[in-house]
Amino acid sequence: MTCTVPERIIDLIQAEGVDTIFGIPDPSFFAMFLEAEKRGMNLVAPHHEQGGALMADGLYRLTGKPGVMGINKGPGVANVAAGAAYLAKENVPAVFIMAQRHRLYEQRVRRGKMQYMPQIPIFEGVMKYCGVIEYPEQVDEIFHEAFRQAMSGVPGPTFIELPLSVMQAQLDLPPAPLPHRYRLFRQHAGTPEVAEAVSLLQKAKHPVLLVGQGAMASRAHASVKALSDKLGAPVIQTTAVEAVIEGLDERTFPYGSEVANEVVDKADVVVAIGTEIGEPMHYGRGRHWARGDADRKWIYIERDPTAIGVNRPIDVPLVGNLIDIVPQLTDALGSVRRDLPADLPRWTAEHEKARQNLFASASAASVPIHTARLTMEATKVLPKDAVVVRDGGASTMWFSAFMQFLPRDAMWNSNYGAIGPGLPYALGAQMGVGNSRRVVLLTGDSSFMFHIAEIETAVRKNLPIICIVAVDHAWGIEVASYKANYGADTTAPEARWGKAVRFDKAAEAFGAHGEYVEKAEDIGPAVERALASGKPAIIHVVIDSEANSSFVGIPGFTEFRTWYGEDGDNLGFAGTPSAPAAASSAAGSSDKPMDKGSGY
Repeated sequence: MTCTVPERIIDLIQAEGVDTIFGIPDPSFFAMFLEAEKRGMNLVAPHHEQGGALMADGLYRLTGKPGVMGINKGPGVANVAAGAAYLAKENVPAVFIMAQRHRLYEQRVRRGKMQYMPQIPIFEGVMKYCGVIEYPEQVDEIFHEAFRQAMSGVPGPTFIELPLSVMQAQLDLPPAPLPHRYRLFRQHAGTPEVAEAVSLLQKAKHPVLLVGQGAMASRAHASVKALSDKLGAPVIQTTAVEAVIEGLDERTFPYGSEVANEVVDKADVVVAIGTEIGEPMHYGRGRHWARGDADRKWIYIERDPTAIGVNRPIDVPLVGNLIDIVPQLTDALGSVRRDLPADLPRWTAEHEKARQNLFASASAASVPIHTARLTMEATKVLPKDAVVVRDGGASTMWFSAFMQFLPRDAMWNSNYGAIGPGLPYALGAQMGVGNSRRVVLLTGDSSFMFHIAEIETAVRKNLPIICIVAVDHAWGIEVASYKANYGADTTAPEARWGKAVRFDKAAEAFGAHGEYVEKAEDIGPAVERALASGKPAIIHVVIDSEANSSFVGIPGFTEFRTWYGEDGDNLGFAGTPSAPAAASSAAGSSDKPMDKGSGY
């Protein structure tokens, strides 16, 4: 089969089941983009390369498909470096195809080289693999290695440099092989290890599932539910997960909540699925896990064999793809189904009571609007199948705690701990669910400003996301940190910005639907109008800037600070590392049961 290099690249991408390519059009990729368009693929041009990488992240979390980007040489490649770091830290598989000038230019001596720079050194710290296609005949092997590395072990981004000098070549090759022909595509756990896990679970009195973001991104909802049903096991959400699998509502509890702590305390066998068991989980051995840790057994379903036993000792490692292993373990348990824990009705009732008590504590004032009240009014009118994306600093902690429904899919930047990815995440998520569901972004204004140009992308691609923006014209969590460390009257230099910004007007300028809200009772109707518009929408909600720039009362804030406790690093959020009492005081009564892994 005779083909050009761009045609072969599309063959290889489609063989992986990928149907979307992100990238700003550039002569380097004209032929590849035209071929992709001819085959009916979805081409998405962001307004900034970093935004494109984050859209690929959002798409992956709702489909399980790796991201693919075509990146312009020189400045485009440099622009996407921050996006690559996001994906690396969030364990998102992606293949970045980086254009480069003809190899001739590398050897030019002392000449100004337009749009040329050595690109690989920029990415060596974040990419799982960097490959260069020096000759057209290398296309298959370099692309195969890029996908192999991206999808093997801990997922992550990979780099392919594509010089212009190889793009026009003609190749004579057989059809592109399917993934199972060149990489480990599906992987069950070993039979002895599964038998050992079954033995532990059959003897267990109080098994529990610890479910992380990997299970959600793998779309393993049904198989996780089946395992929970078979074991009669409650589910503990890791801090990365803010969604509840349908059918498990009554037995799912967020890590760090009072009920979850009791469940953890009683657990004698933990089945960890799709989680690093990392710092926010206190490595599965500190804080809430400490009591009973010596006797508690751990079964760890993990793709990367080098991760076994690193953060904590593991009794039975089940190494492989959780999509395969979770059903394998469920089947191996046989037909016997364990009863649900006798304490479950009490746990469920206590957790719901804690939620309702927390909701009752929200400000009833119409003006100014507290961020907690904003969250309640906005989310009570959302479709129950909405995908929820949250972003921001101070505001996102309130979003986390005061949601009025338990979403089936949700995302936030849990590992990297950055602000700003929410809007591109939402676009990628909406691409993933198509027209079947709506994606809603709850964000602070400073975070929203990072990628506001992508509202045009939403309009152009007909992606009807709803952006609910809490506006206090400040870097709220930074203002709070200034106050906690230097007093309430601190000037907080450069942590506040101009109040002339109107996001509803910006929405209209982009061709989207815009709403401006100053009273709490107007939030719900504004959200309903935005949903009914069928267009991308921005709802500008003026919030109480003083309440949003204080750590007092934020649910889960004290718990959040313990994520850094092992090293005594408070990140300056409240007092200094040497003054924990002051920090606790600043957090107020923030150790509320409704902690859902809120964080920066």
